[in-house]
Amino acid sequence: MTTTSTTAPAPEQFALPVRHPQAPVTRPRFDVAVVGLGYVGVPLAQEACSAGLAVAGFDLSSRVVEGLRGGTSHIDDLSDADVRAMTAAGFTPSTDASLLSRADTIVICVPTPLSASGGPDLGAVRAAVRTVGEQLSPGSLVVLESTTFPGTTEEIVAPMLEEFSGLRAGRDFALAFSPERVDPGNGRFGIRNTPKVVGGLTPSCTERAVAFYSQVVDRVVPVRSTREAETAKLLENTYRQVNIALVNELAQAFHELDIDIWDVIGAASTKPFGFQAFRPGVGVGGHCIPIDPMYLDHHVVERLGRPLRFVELAQEINTSMPAYVVQRVRETLAAGGRDVAGARVLLLGVTYKPDIADDRESPAVPLAEQLVALGADVAFHDPLVREWPVVGTKRIADGALLTEVGDADIVVLLQAHRSYDADRLGAVAQSFLDTTGHATDRAQRF
Repeated sequence: MTTTSTTAPAPEQFALPVRHPQAPVTRPRFDVAVVGLGYVGVPLAQEACSAGLAVAGFDLSSRVVEGLRGGTSHIDDLSDADVRAMTAAGFTPSTDASLLSRADTIVICVPTPLSASGGPDLGAVRAAVRTVGEQLSPGSLVVLESTTFPGTTEEIVAPMLEEFSGLRAGRDFALAFSPERVDPGNGRFGIRNTPKVVGGLTPSCTERAVAFYSQVVDRVVPVRSTREAETAKLLENTYRQVNIALVNELAQAFHELDIDIWDVIGAASTKPFGFQAFRPGVGVGGHCIPIDPMYLDHHVVERLGRPLRFVELAQEINTSMPAYVVQRVRETLAAGGRDVAGARVLLLGVTYKPDIADDRESPAVPLAEQLVALGADVAFHDPLVREWPVVGTKRIADGALLTEVGDADIVVLLQAHRSYDADRLGAVAQSFLDTTGHATDRAQRF
């Protein structure tokens, strides 16, 4: 059943403002302005610059803006040279929201975390939408890329933009949702070659959004409305959450059954159809998998009065994995006659995925906190992380890594960064637990 916003006009009502045929047309200074210059916004701005568009960026952080102006990247996927090329192409980052009034298209790319109660936190989206509404010019296209629950664009963003701009969504300006699909550290797929899903408030809004993104990406996939576009992103990451939870639960059972889960996954992966490999680990992290499924579950509970049982069970299993790793550490130490209290535990790789510096929602954090609470002497090393907010832990210097590995009572490999040789580390360590499956010695594997 299709739900239509009371604020949105019929599709045929939408049109750009009519200008007198002989009147001079003043083209806005920017083809696109990106709101939120983080892991999503900056790569989008870079690709738009590469496409020859005039690009602006808005962020509340003066540190981020000044860094970009000075040619310094603060995200993994772009180098300083990439940022300098952007600024040379005319990229204009600013903390001045007035530049939004001079943009044909405004794309909102701000975080959507979970609240303290575990529900959606749209604080950043609401703040960004208000700012955009206050600067919105007739005829502009506004696109929300921030992951959110179905109905956000239609029921929250559209009314707010109308309130603060005095304009009518779908008539005076176009509005659409297009979920971000940025995968930090992925060298194969980026903004340009990752298909872009787009859903507009009206069919005309969809057409405007498709026309914009067609300049930036190779393939644009239009869907029926903003709701389908919003839900597509949630499905993508719910699929991953559920399947990761499956192998995490199997990893625990297979350990007790003396079955090597890594061999099982490798064998199953030889089937050329009907199987996709997911791998166990210390949990899930990043801004997508631990968060997006809960946006979907919260929406279903709120609207239908019942939970998505698979989603909630998957969340429960994955969030329990740090505690399971702690249990394995305790068992391993006990086998050698040691108690976890007072034991020197060294954690290697505390980011949420290999070879990036991003530690958002990293499961290494609750793992370390639990070990500290048990009285362990916890140290960590990560070639990409210099400071870590876990009280009671200390960082091992890069040059002392092998010495510290040898001195620790147990070493736990959490992320398989390229700089880590699991077999070499396992050979030096007194006791070694590899949660990544890279160690050749099966006795050391998770």
